[in-house]
Amino acid sequence: MATLCRPSVSVPEHVITMEETLELARTHHADHPQLPLALRLIENTGVRTRHIVQPIDETLRHPGFEERNRVYVAEAKARVPAVVRAALADAELLASDIDVIVYVSCTGFMMPSLTAWLINTMGFDSTTRQIPIAQLGCAAGGAAINRAHDFCSAYPEANALLVSCEFCSLCYQPTDLGVGSLLSNGLFGDGVAAAVVRGRGGTGVELERNGSYLIPRTEEWIAYDVRATGFHFLLDKRVPTTMEPLAPVLRELARRHGWDASDLDFYIVHAGGPRILDDLSKFLEIDAYAFRFSRATLTEYGNIASAVVLDALRRLFDAGGAAHRARGMLAGFGPGITAEMALGRWQRAAVREAA
Repeated sequence: MATLCRPSVSVPEHVITMEETLELARTHHADHPQLPLALRLIENTGVRTRHIVQPIDETLRHPGFEERNRVYVAEAKARVPAVVRAALADAELLASDIDVIVYVSCTGFMMPSLTAWLINTMGFDSTTRQIPIAQLGCAAGGAAINRAHDFCSAYPEANALLVSCEFCSLCYQPTDLGVGSLLSNGLFGDGVAAAVVRGRGGTGVELERNGSYLIPRTEEWIAYDVRATGFHFLLDKRVPTTMEPLAPVLRELARRHGWDASDLDFYIVHAGGPRILDDLSKFLEIDAYAFRFSRATLTEYGNIASAVVLDALRRLFDAGGAAHRARGMLAGFGPGITAEMALGRWQRAAVREAA
């Protein structure tokens, strides 16, 4: 079975703290009638630090969509190769061993995708398939895992590379003054991640089942309004309530696999905000400690969109992983409202080989 190996994650060098975020909001929006509400919401995110690709003074300026996208392309090419090399090394594979690259990003645009540039510059074979995904937002981290699982199920000897590149700070819009936009300005961070799904061998999550679910008639709750100035993020106030209808979906996926979603050994989920994790704990009836890796990502990096799931999984690896054959769930949530879910067991290569 296909095994999701240790992710490699990198965040930019420029850091902004919660205190700095709050002070910027007070300074730039002193006359905003809902500023106290926005400040309270930002504080309640639990985000202590975020990393951004440009210094804060440059981030706050808006040089235009063209210049912002130029920065996106340059930064992607500068930062992605290092995490790809690290992910390949962790999976004990070479670029030439990869059969498909799944690239996810919702914060900039390239055509051809960065996958073409990676193939041309990093030693991937010209026959490598390309699956770029640009419009699943935060759910794309889960979708990348699931599409790689699907590919490796169809081609059992194949290996897949997942790459997430999110520079959310390049989507900052100084003219967007809704409470949702102000909250987003204090929630999202930048990050790049990569991981390998091996068709055979490897240590990590041996993927067994995946599923997708879209909550009907919620497609406008998380969206981009694309204008001459770029991507304007729209966030409906009902989004934090979505775990109540999605928790039964997670339960059903586990039930069909013969598992109880309330009784698994590890949980790696997208932390869009603390309410998501609190509600999952409540509706799945599991201890909040189960989401410690997702919460750590949120606290230290903010919401890094599609890279959250990979970073939370990296933290599980760095904590020593799980017991051999331990059962777990991975899930990403995003626009649609869409859930991308996976189930798998922790597989240790040494134990596999000994058996």
